[in-house]
Amino acid sequence: MGAQTELYAGSRGRIMAMDSAYDVGEYNRGRDVVVNASYCGVLPARFIAAQGPRGAIGIDCGVGPAGASVAGLWYLEALNIAAATADVMGVRLGDGVDLYQQGRISFANRPATDCGVRLGMPVREAALAMLEREPAQLLASEVTNRTVMETAADGRQVVCTDSIAFALPEDVRNVLVTAGHTGRSAVPYLLKARPFGFICSDGGKGRDDAGIAGLAMVESEGLAGATVDARLARMGDGLSSYHEGIISACNALARAAGVQVGMAAAQAASLLLARR
Repeated sequence: MGAQTELYAGSRGRIMAMDSAYDVGEYNRGRDVVVNASYCGVLPARFIAAQGPRGAIGIDCGVGPAGASVAGLWYLEALNIAAATADVMGVRLGDGVDLYQQGRISFANRPATDCGVRLGMPVREAALAMLEREPAQLLASEVTNRTVMETAADGRQVVCTDSIAFALPEDVRNVLVTAGHTGRSAVPYLLKARPFGFICSDGGKGRDDAGIAGLAMVESEGLAGATVDARLARMGDGLSSYHEGIISACNALARAAGVQVGMAAAQAASLLLARR
């Protein structure tokens, strides 16, 4: 117990394999990427965070209810520690060297993707990327994940961002696909941005459909909008709204553009972009 295997050593630190997250030690602090063959829930993430390694790679263990087996990725993200998991079906649990040699990345947090980690990447490559690169040091307001998904002939765009609060002045001509709820507190941001169209989350709708109340409240201002089902797309992740979202509600202006409940969010965004 407690054994670590050195798999790579460079000027910035080492890649160390271990069979359990509890084997991460203070000697890994600030320099090593720890490849540990544990699940990456909040509990092991606490032990990893206490030692402050440069990065960590664990196993997704089937993800499980409420994403419990990978929830530690976002615990570590809040501390700006790069972290990722490998698909459990490709590795042996409790064998850190096997994880390094055979694993492929299934989930990664924002600091890890800053370092160049990508889904499907071999663990050995992901570990090296974490070792050789630094994640960005960003304020919460700077982590917007703004991504252009589609551009029309006239230059207008479908843009994903994680919150309507991150809209830019130029979005007055764009369709925004975001990931906060569409309750009344979202209305001031929608009216400030005045996007050409928008898709947000329904936040689970809630009592009295409060999570979609903003759709009707901005309709009189000429804003065409819809929401995606929060049970299917991750809140706070605009790209999830776009790729995994299914329309759960829309206002009359969006319906006039062809948007319908049950439609994929990507299709709805294209229709909003094309509306006259």
